[in-house]
Amino acid sequence: MASPSQGSVTSEVQDAHYSPPWADMSIIGVAGSSGSGKTSLAVEIVESLNLPWVIILSIDSFYKSLTPEENALAHQNNYDLDSPSSIDFDLLVEKLHDLKQGKRTDIPIYSFQQHQRLDKTLSIYSPHVIILEGILALNDPRVLDLLDMKIYVEADADLCLSRRIVRDVRERGRTIEGVIKQWFKYVKPVFQRYVEPQREVADLIVPRGMQNKMAIQMIVNQLRQTLKEKSFKHNAALERLGQQVDDYTLSENAIILEGKPQITGVSTILRNPVTSQVDFIFYFDRLTALLIEKALDCHNYVSSEVTTTQGYKYTGLKSAGKVSAVVILRGGSCMETGLKRTIPDCLTGRLLIQSNYRSGEPELHYLKLFPDIAEHETVMLLDPQMSSGGAALMAVKILVDHGVAEKKIIFVTCLAGRRGLKRLMTVFPKIKVVAANLTEDGAKRWVEERYLGC
Repeated sequence: MASPSQGSVTSEVQDAHYSPPWADMSIIGVAGSSGSGKTSLAVEIVESLNLPWVIILSIDSFYKSLTPEENALAHQNNYDLDSPSSIDFDLLVEKLHDLKQGKRTDIPIYSFQQHQRLDKTLSIYSPHVIILEGILALNDPRVLDLLDMKIYVEADADLCLSRRIVRDVRERGRTIEGVIKQWFKYVKPVFQRYVEPQREVADLIVPRGMQNKMAIQMIVNQLRQTLKEKSFKHNAALERLGQQVDDYTLSENAIILEGKPQITGVSTILRNPVTSQVDFIFYFDRLTALLIEKALDCHNYVSSEVTTTQGYKYTGLKSAGKVSAVVILRGGSCMETGLKRTIPDCLTGRLLIQSNYRSGEPELHYLKLFPDIAEHETVMLLDPQMSSGGAALMAVKILVDHGVAEKKIIFVTCLAGRRGLKRLMTVFPKIKVVAANLTEDGAKRWVEERYLGC
């Protein structure tokens, strides 16, 4: 544990802030007539970008649920599902604001066969780019204010009708007669009144949809430049944060085991290059178990009385709630054996965070957390090595965004860089960190290579 002479984090440090790379994400609006090729264009943009955090969000998900009377009319193709009043724009704007702020949000799922929203939802978290597509994507002024790029897809009316017939008959259980009836009664008038005027607010009008390769390349190039600039700003903000904390001392929430004879002895074996892999694994698992045991001292317990086998009453303690762990891949997987030896039935989630080899920016590639993780009493984050603190900041932010209180998070690591540790604890002063040793900043990751042999 930090010595009293280390002092505590000052109020100035408490104001430190970390914004993940997906905060203030880019939203691209793609509007156009029904059957104009909006979805196909959006898919082509996603495939051309070839990035895991670009998603398509359809305005169709935000259709309002219908009353029984309206539902009956819709099944008879006598209900207008194309005008702005059929879309819950209030909910759409709310969800877009949440995503812009880097929060996790749940998107409704709409069934065209039932003309109702389903009970289940789709959880979205951490996209860097969202392509919002729909016939009215550029209609609501509140949505327009959130868009970084506005695109209108133009296509021949006869082509649009033929595409709609094929789609609605194949995917939505409609009849050809019903589709044609709805087209002339509702779709065409709505197009003339609401859809076509969106051309005036568009930044780019794309004829021929996904076949317009030049327009797609222009859009992709612009998005890549935007993401590059955001990456540069994120890294610059991390560097500034590191400089700001250089003169600050760690609080008592940083529990460093360095200096204890057993820790020093095990660390000596692990750092010795002549140590065999078998011995390295054995002693690393032992060190991990010691760290987990120390982390459990930070867990909350409640009084409990039991009767011993000799018939005596013993007043002890029992866990106040669930203890779970989230492994930061790939390095964190090395700590699972030590974790299971200490807490055999521990619930374990996964995060895959890797630094971009070009920019050095930490990137979230995979996320698997328990749905009730916010209710767990203690959540441990496991990563054998923390250098700059970028991945650790991102991991803690992910847990906080999923409802886990800061004070419930314990970051467990074997090696912690001094500046990285200060970065982490000034942004999230209520978390606890348990580390075996402090190291120099910028140290190369080597633990998982020795443990895994590759």
